[in-house]
Amino acid sequence: MLHTSYIEINKNALNNNIQNIREKAGEGVRYSMVIKANAYGHGIETILPLIEECGVDHYSVFSVAEAMRAFEVKKESCDIMIMGFIDDEYLEWVIEKEISFFVFTLYRLRKVVEVAKKINKPARIHIELETGLHRTGFTQDLLEEVVSVVKKESKHLRIEGICSHLAGAETIVNYTRIVEQIVTFGNLCDWFKSEGIEPTYRHLACSAGVLNYPDSIFDMVRVGISNYGFWPSNESKMMHLKNKEFSEDPLERVLSWKSMILSLNTVPEGNYVSYGQSYLTNRKSRIATVPVGYGYGFSRTLSNNGHVLVDGRRVPVVGNVNMNMVVIDVTDADHINIGDEVVLIGEQNGRTISVNSFSDMNNSMNYELLTRLPEHIPRKVIG
Repeated sequence: MLHTSYIEINKNALNNNIQNIREKAGEGVRYSMVIKANAYGHGIETILPLIEECGVDHYSVFSVAEAMRAFEVKKESCDIMIMGFIDDEYLEWVIEKEISFFVFTLYRLRKVVEVAKKINKPARIHIELETGLHRTGFTQDLLEEVVSVVKKESKHLRIEGICSHLAGAETIVNYTRIVEQIVTFGNLCDWFKSEGIEPTYRHLACSAGVLNYPDSIFDMVRVGISNYGFWPSNESKMMHLKNKEFSEDPLERVLSWKSMILSLNTVPEGNYVSYGQSYLTNRKSRIATVPVGYGYGFSRTLSNNGHVLVDGRRVPVVGNVNMNMVVIDVTDADHINIGDEVVLIGEQNGRTISVNSFSDMNNSMNYELLTRLPEHIPRKVIG
């Protein structure tokens, strides 16, 4: 093994998740799979061909850099949509390649018109509206000016979408805010229609929106975390299952992360393990070293707190997590040898280490843990 760990991508689980969520979104709704942040740590180049096999032909990214990566591996018939950062110098490339993108400032809108005129090609834009997140999006006081520019420059602008973003649909504490956003968005779409602007797509729903707020589903949905088998939050999962006649989780984890035993040592009782004095052996202990650490996305907050799977057993992380190594206590595990498989995320002999278990111990969201997985860790497709 060249690298110290590897990630497995289960294409059967991916297909299961996509089909389940597409069914929830409903017939006639365009399904855009969000592949930003290196496809939530799964790898854009690895995941995109698998998505296409599942029948998905629209991908949402955050930046031009991500769009370029997707463009290199996608089929010609598939669409890319940039939801965030585009430096002015790359607008020409984006428009030339017929990549659609969000517009949320008057500066960008006017710059887009300028570049579209220059290359004599219309830009495919999605007008982002501020409905309650207060991050990006046109506020209502700017909309008349937006419409004025759009009508004046209709030759150079193709209004492909009107969109907004839900402000925390994964937790019930935001319920009133989310419902207000849905109503506001619907009203603004009606206003645009009254002004003669009817886009191909109106889109608001994310994973949590599709799963828990059916009224947030319009002509397109932008689904991210749930495609990969993770709920936006445990609360979101319970909200969804509570309203169903079944309690079985319909989502399957796509990603597994595995390494191996690098070394084995016996440490007498009363000795400190790893850097500092955070862990003192209280018995004669068999200690194993695994060649991953916080430099690979295995958080330092898992020191004396995390677990991994070895020989079908859940064993504890002991001592401080290092940049390149982590130490585990395998005293109670049988038949452990150098080179044995270590599961950091995934299943082994019927036992599971989940990303949620990492995030619960780490006070982080599963999104954050997934996106910390470095791009250089090799991804392997299974299933």
